[in-house]
Amino acid sequence: MIKLYGTPPTRALRAMWLLNELDLAHEVIAIDLGAGEQLTPEFLALNPAAKLPVLVDGDLVISESAAIQLYLADKYGDRFPGGRLIPETTEDRARMHHWLFFLMTEIEAPLWRIALHSFLYAEDEKSEDEIALAKRDGRRMVAVLEQHMQGRDFIVGERVTVADFNAAFTLDWANEEGLLDEAPALRAYLKSMYARAKAPVTIAEGMAALEASA
Repeated sequence: MIKLYGTPPTRALRAMWLLNELDLAHEVIAIDLGAGEQLTPEFLALNPAAKLPVLVDGDLVISESAAIQLYLADKYGDRFPGGRLIPETTEDRARMHHWLFFLMTEIEAPLWRIALHSFLYAEDEKSEDEIALAKRDGRRMVAVLEQHMQGRDFIVGERVTVADFNAAFTLDWANEEGLLDEAPALRAYLKSMYARAKAPVTIAEGMAALEASA
């Protein structure tokens, strides 16, 4: 059985979404970051970077949430109702990869900077100025995606692809930081994605559940 190491509200939600949509039997193994379980020898043997998520499928061990999404869609995509989650043409695959990389490097990167300076770094390392700059940079890139999504239901083409499941989580994160205030098309898109029957919990829901179990 596929094993996924990760806990909402982390990026493990990206992998969980694909596992749900593809109706793949799997076991989620919670990793308590606060307790340092990502630093145990057992976990570091899976991912020396000590980050979530990690997926184990037979002999394959793979980390990085977008890579996990692409792997699941590539190997098990024929299980998806109505067709695969990776476009058929070279051109549309290139467009999908473009937006995947854009989401990870141009929108998630400033979100991660905000997280680092908000609550992950030690107090003497945090910088309100850096948070402000990261939010500025994030809003600029959100505006690019907002323009792209005018009149669109999906990131690429006329049907859902891996890029959409990556985008939905990333934009949920951006929304939590107030970066979608001037992006009505992205807010509507986000709402439609999380209305899907097999959508995972939102970041806010995952955080609330985590706090309730503490």
